[in-house]
Amino acid sequence: MEHLVRRAIAGDDDAFLQLMQIHRDVLYKTAFIYLKNEHEVLEALQEVTYRAYTKRHQVKESSFFQTWLVRILLNYCMDTLKKQGKLASLNEYVEKEENTSNPDLNLALQALPTAQRELIHLKYFNDLKVSEIARRLKIPEGTVKSRLHHTLKKIRVFMGERGGIFDERYKKGTAINGSADGGNPG
Repeated sequence: MEHLVRRAIAGDDDAFLQLMQIHRDVLYKTAFIYLKNEHEVLEALQEVTYRAYTKRHQVKESSFFQTWLVRILLNYCMDTLKKQGKLASLNEYVEKEENTSNPDLNLALQALPTAQRELIHLKYFNDLKVSEIARRLKIPEGTVKSRLHHTLKKIRVFMGERGGIFDERYKKGTAINGSADGGNPG
């Protein structure tokens, strides 16, 4: 794949089109999470393809090509949502993609700030490694780990307060209401 990326960066149009085809599904799913409308998603893919094509010479490391594409897409989606005045409605993107059978978990995810939801989405729903998330977000790996830890802690607390069963060993501590039983009456 890296050879294909190098060819695309060097100006090989066929190699670039092959790469866009390879990454199409990831880009489509990611765009749909944010835009929630197939017409807008297709428009986003078209714009991302154009932007990537015109700036492909800027890719410095061929192994980061997908990361670079997704960053272009995320920037486009955020710009689109800002223009539409819908940036605040990003709370709903979790429901579209992750629609878990646990409504408490959906509520917990929706209660998180956008940056924390994005982090959880990248790690647990896109199955990205910490190193890949760090590259995408342009932050150190240690920061990703720390933010994941704090975000998961928030989710556990939220789930405990709502009576959901998220992590029994966490509930045994004093995290919820300062009591050893996790704040359960009785």
